[in-house]
Amino acid sequence: MLPHLSQGDLAGRVELAAVCDPVVGRAEAAAGRFGVGRAFVEYEELLAHGDVDAVTIASPIGLHYEQGKLALQAGKHVHFNKTMTLSVAEATELIELAEDRDLRIVASPGEMLRPHHVRTRELIADGAIGTLSWVSCGAAFGTYHEDESVRGGSDVLTNIDPSWYFRKPGGGPVYDMTVYALHSVTGILGPAKRVTAMSGVRVPVRNNVQTDADDNTVMLIDFGDNLFCVATGTAAGGMRGGFGGAYYGTAGTIDGLLLNDEPFDFPHRDPAELSPRGPGNQALLPHVTGVHREIEEQHVYEDVMQLVDWVRDGKPSIVTAEHARHVIDIIESAYRASATGRTQDLTTTF
Repeated sequence: MLPHLSQGDLAGRVELAAVCDPVVGRAEAAAGRFGVGRAFVEYEELLAHGDVDAVTIASPIGLHYEQGKLALQAGKHVHFNKTMTLSVAEATELIELAEDRDLRIVASPGEMLRPHHVRTRELIADGAIGTLSWVSCGAAFGTYHEDESVRGGSDVLTNIDPSWYFRKPGGGPVYDMTVYALHSVTGILGPAKRVTAMSGVRVPVRNNVQTDADDNTVMLIDFGDNLFCVATGTAAGGMRGGFGGAYYGTAGTIDGLLLNDEPFDFPHRDPAELSPRGPGNQALLPHVTGVHREIEEQHVYEDVMQLVDWVRDGKPSIVTAEHARHVIDIIESAYRASATGRTQDLTTTF
């Protein structure tokens, strides 16, 4: 996020006032590299003395609820990196706190900002693949986090420990990766009704770290009227559809950018540009222009800018806490279903 938010095209619109990291020296190094006004080791000190209007929370997922609550109590608008919280109860508390204080929450990932997802929803509704039968989606850890460019280096900005991804609370591929697919599928199909799952730890040690967060989860999600989705968050191996979903109908299939194996059209599509822009064609997100097309994690930058527009211009975002809460409901209920052997009814919508 810092490489995006420190670009000159945001001058006068976004000011990087403060950065916080509990590892001594890391916040100072980041502040020096990206021109951030102040650096803090303690998060509470940032909220009290950082002179900020909004915060973007990019800490381990298990900390999001506590840190988000502190920010809202301090009168700050909040962008949550995925996943917003671990439970529906935590998400509801934050939503109500923000409403009481007239504060804004944008909760990543904003998958329905992608024009091809919107077009997929329209194609299904228009009957382009006949009667939709079922959906597949998901993601896998592989060795992604062990191999990231911010790991294994010799300086404080490139020696970041990935261990939390493999530990409770908040670790595992479902909260970290499958959350993208669940936002996409629910954005395209609407809220789900119930879920069941099997889940556990398949790889007990990663990167010399004991794994206690489930790393192998298969969910069956019921959208009503006998429409089902198989969603995975696994130790290895990808499901067809990935983050966006594959949609199987009686007259065809939509998989990514393909309708019956041929590219389909959607607003701003540029065939010469889509392929090299990373998963989900991030270059088509509304704020990803100019230099931002060459910087990684464009989708996170987009979600932060959704909050900026909402706070500065009064333009509400579709990347809502209510949508994030519904996805959390699916995840939390799936783990409960695995533990109890009983299908779980979902209690939220958006």
